[in-house]
Amino acid sequence: MALPILFTWLASLSLPALLLLLLLLAAKNFSSKKKNLPPGPPPLPIIGNLHQLGHLPHQSLWKLSRRYGPVMLVRLGGVPTIVVSSPGAAREVLKTHDLNCCSRPRLLGTGRLSYDYLDMAFVEYGDYWRELRKLCVLELFSAKQTQSVRHVREEEVGSMIESIARSAESGTPVNMSEKFMALTADITCRAAFGKVFQGTESDDGSLLHMIHEAMAMLGSFSASDFFPRFGWIVDRYTGLHSRLEKSFRNLDVFYQKVIDEHRNSDKSNEEEEDIVDLLLKMERDQTELAAVRLREDNIKAILMDIFLAGVDTGALLMDWTLAELARNPRAMRKAREEIRSCIGNKKCVEEDDLHGLKYLKLVLKEGMRLHPPSVLLIPRETMGHFKLFGYDVEPKTRVQVNVWGIGRDPSLWESPEEFVPERFEDSPIDYKGNHFELLTFGAGRRGCPGISTGMAVVELALANVLHSFDWELPKGMTEKDVSMEEGAGLTVFKKVPLTLLPVKPSPETDACQSHR
Repeated sequence: MALPILFTWLASLSLPALLLLLLLLAAKNFSSKKKNLPPGPPPLPIIGNLHQLGHLPHQSLWKLSRRYGPVMLVRLGGVPTIVVSSPGAAREVLKTHDLNCCSRPRLLGTGRLSYDYLDMAFVEYGDYWRELRKLCVLELFSAKQTQSVRHVREEEVGSMIESIARSAESGTPVNMSEKFMALTADITCRAAFGKVFQGTESDDGSLLHMIHEAMAMLGSFSASDFFPRFGWIVDRYTGLHSRLEKSFRNLDVFYQKVIDEHRNSDKSNEEEEDIVDLLLKMERDQTELAAVRLREDNIKAILMDIFLAGVDTGALLMDWTLAELARNPRAMRKAREEIRSCIGNKKCVEEDDLHGLKYLKLVLKEGMRLHPPSVLLIPRETMGHFKLFGYDVEPKTRVQVNVWGIGRDPSLWESPEEFVPERFEDSPIDYKGNHFELLTFGAGRRGCPGISTGMAVVELALANVLHSFDWELPKGMTEKDVSMEEGAGLTVFKKVPLTLLPVKPSPETDACQSHR
C-alpha cells in the first residue's frame, strides 16, 4: 500500500507548506458547510477517510453506512465520494439521475498511460462512449452474435468436463477456481480472436497472466486517484506507475499482434468471423460509428474492455457459487437432481436445456447476491448538481454503489449471510438492471452490455459441472472448512482456491449416466 509512503512524504514537508495545505482544506470545508451535504464520518486533514477503507473497502464502507445511512459522504484524499448502499438510493443514481452520474473519473490506468486509447468501461461520457456503447449492444453482444459462438461455448465446456473426468478417474482433487478462469479465458479468446492462446497464469507471457496483472493494477491503491495534483509523485516513487505502464504495454503489443494477424488472413466465410474480424470490417467500411471514426486504437480499447470485464467476472461467479454449494449439500443435491432429471439420457447439458433449469437460476441469483464479482460498481463521476434524497451532490463528485452491502442488508433479506436459493422463488427480482436489490451487472447507461453472453457461459458451465459429477470435499475436510475469505482487487476473488474431488455418478444412483 502507498499510504505509509504518503505519510512519510507529508512529514517531510516544511511547516509553511503544511500550513498552506491545511488552510486550503479548511477553506474548502468551510464552503462545503453552506450546502446540505450527506452525512459521513469526519475526515482527517489531507487524507480524508482513506485510513478507514481497510483491506476490503466494500466491507469497511458497508459498516460505516450502517451508522451514517444509505447515502454517505466520505473524502478519499482530495476526492469527495458519495457511497450508495440501498436499492432506493441506487435507483436514484443509476436511473433517476443517470445522466448526471454516468461519466467516469480519470482513474489510474485510464488516462495516464503511454498510449492514448481508453476502454469503454472507464472512458468519460461523451460522443465516443455513446457510439462505442451502440456498437457493442447492436453488434458485438447482440443476440445474433451471442448465438453465433454457441458452438465455442459448448466445445470449451465439453473440453473442461473431459479434463475433470480424467481427474475423477485417478481420484485427484481439482482446483475449480483455476478451471473456471481458464474456461472463460479460452471462450473469450476464441470468440474474439478465433483461437485459444495457451499458457498458465504463472506464465509471464500468457494472456491470462497479463489480464490478471492488469486487473491487479486497476484494483490497487493509487495516490494519483485520490490526490490528483501530487499523487503521481507517490506512484512513481513506489513503482506502481511503471508497473502499470508495463502491464498495459504488454497488452498493447499482444493486441497489435492479433490485429496484424487478422489483417493478413484471408477468411472468406462470414461464419468464421470473430470479433476482431468484425471490428476491422467496420474500420474499413466506416458505416457504424456516426460521431467517431473507428481507428486501430479504438479496436484495442474494445478488446481491452471485453477481456477485463469478461474473463474474471464469469469465472468468479461460478467459483463462488460452487463454493457455496459445496458448503450447502442440500442445495447441491437439489440442483444436481433437477439437472439430471431434466436432461435425461443425454451425455451433457446443451444450451437449449437451460431454460428448464429453474432451480439452477435461483442458485445463481443467490450466488450473485452474496458474491457479486464487482462488489463496488466501477465508480461514476457526476457532471452536474442535483439533489439525492434532499442532499446536495456537486459536479465532479465520485459515486460508488456498494453492491456487496445491498446484497447483505438485513432490512432487505432474511438471514442475509445464509445461502438460500429458495428466497428467489416467486420473486420478480432479476439481475438485468431493472431491480436495484441485485446489481451484479450494474444498471442504466453504464450497465454491462454483455449480460446475455456472460450468463450463457456461466449457466452452461455450472450445469455441466453438476450434471457430470458428484462433488466431494478433499479427505479430512468438512463443509465448514471451505474458505470463503475474500481477496482484494477490482473484482473480489476467493483468497483460497476452491479444490474439490469429482466423482463420476454410478449407473445405480443416476440412470441418466448409463450411456457414459
